[in-house]
Amino acid sequence: MERKRAIVLLSGGIDSAVCGAIARREGFEVTALTFSYGQRHAVEVARAREVAFALGVARHHIVTIDLASVGGSVLTGPGAVPCDREDPASGPIPPTYVPARNTIFLAYALAWADAAGATDVFIGVNSVDWSGYPDCRPEFIEAMQRVACAGTKAGAEGRAPAIRAPLVSMRKAEIIRLACSLGVDLSLTVSCYQADAEGRACGRCDSCVLRKRGFRDAGIADPTRYR
Repeated sequence: MERKRAIVLLSGGIDSAVCGAIARREGFEVTALTFSYGQRHAVEVARAREVAFALGVARHHIVTIDLASVGGSVLTGPGAVPCDREDPASGPIPPTYVPARNTIFLAYALAWADAAGATDVFIGVNSVDWSGYPDCRPEFIEAMQRVACAGTKAGAEGRAPAIRAPLVSMRKAEIIRLACSLGVDLSLTVSCYQADAEGRACGRCDSCVLRKRGFRDAGIADPTRYR
């Protein structure tokens, strides 16, 4: 019997790696998509390759798109990345938000799913321990599911891919514990918005603060290399 297929958006960070492991545990043949979009922390693409290999995905595609030309984010253009914030998960949307990034990524994933007959699309968004990005919220995932139903061939035939965000309501510590239970090698992942070419983290940006806090709260040693 042919295995069911899934598309997993794989960034090289903890959350997407866990999504890949969940898909593999559920018996999917996984196609991973990673985006090189002009991000300053481009080392995450190299780390995504390592994570994809460790997960044993069937296929891994690096998609190059130019979000730097769009502007609107310090991750793709000039400006300072917020650092040393006590509570990155509160307050206004930070300048690290990349305009419509997850909308674009999911559109690509839906195209791959529609063409390949994949039944599920996994995305590692999280709306709890995160910086209030609008495209990481449950209502965004619900809206994109309606797009999948209304705007794809599979959807028109009554078999739209299910957009899965299994981590959306979990704390970072819970995600880290889940990663360990699934055997994910978190030392391969990178989360830092300012990681250097060797993948060493700054330890100060919002993403680093949340990552460090997650390991601490989970009671698990942090394997991250910090500068």
